[in-house]
Amino acid sequence: MKKKTGTFWSEWFVTAPSFLWLALFFAIPTLIVVSFTFHGHTPNGGVAEQWSLETWRALVDPDYPTIIWRTLRISFKVTLWCILLALPCAYAIARLDKKWRAAVAGTIMLPFWTSFVVRVFAWRTMLHPNGLLQEWYCAFCQFGDRVFHSMPAFLQNTLVTLGLATPGVFDPTNATILDSEMAVVLVSVYSFLPFAIMPIYSAAEKFDFSLIEAARDLGANSFYAFRKIFIPCIRQGIVSAVLMVFIPAIGSYVIPQMLGGTNCVLIGNKIFMRAIQNRNIPHASALATVMAVSVMLPLALTVWWQSRQKAREQKRLAEEKAATSRTMEAAS
Repeated sequence: MKKKTGTFWSEWFVTAPSFLWLALFFAIPTLIVVSFTFHGHTPNGGVAEQWSLETWRALVDPDYPTIIWRTLRISFKVTLWCILLALPCAYAIARLDKKWRAAVAGTIMLPFWTSFVVRVFAWRTMLHPNGLLQEWYCAFCQFGDRVFHSMPAFLQNTLVTLGLATPGVFDPTNATILDSEMAVVLVSVYSFLPFAIMPIYSAAEKFDFSLIEAARDLGANSFYAFRKIFIPCIRQGIVSAVLMVFIPAIGSYVIPQMLGGTNCVLIGNKIFMRAIQNRNIPHASALATVMAVSVMLPLALTVWWQSRQKAREQKRLAEEKAATSRTMEAAS
């Protein structure tokens, strides 16, 4: 009994600093931000003492659903592109000789040696309306415009409703990458791609590649083996990559501020405007709370999906064990 008590207190002393850190710098500030949403604001930029629902009533703005949907749409686009690019990259690094893996993985982190703002500003220079990237973009848009107008009308309307296409004829003189959603997605993928590569690479490094070779020996092609064997075995790394990209993407401020222009305002920009320009701290806190809920929802769905997959796997193993036991009993 004394040994169990000593173990309990030793474990408590080890974990207490972490709990204290989370309480001081995460839980308490979060509660303060949420409490601000139930107060009004004062003319001098402070928080009123009286409790009120004025801030939440002010969120009933016709522009906010559009901004939230745009933020979620861009975050999903960035996450999807990062995962699609990170999978083959992490696969290739994991297949390298062990002495080269660390060096190649280290080069992925090289951009972080420079300031994030400097890198975004460099992209702003590269996306100049008279640059080469602009010419490639116009050629791509002209091709996409021809494909779009060759589609049936209902499919065109669906793409326009989802924000994946724009009605009308493409005009190269008015189309620029800079100050557009395309620029925000492009630079966001560049900025967050290392956060997708590293967790997938960590999972791929532990993968037994002899399983893929065995699948090829049994007649499977390379893509089938990659899709049916490699990806399911590293799904934990993929889930981590999705979260590490989606969460910073949904709260991004610098990239849409410098590259998005007035037509690509995200919820992070609105929080900055309310907190700094308008000096309305309760309103900014309410928007931050909405953004936090938007982040927590996919986290909750991810936890639910993982628990469901784990339960299915345990059920499958139990059924296989029961079938094996019945077979052995019948044989005996």
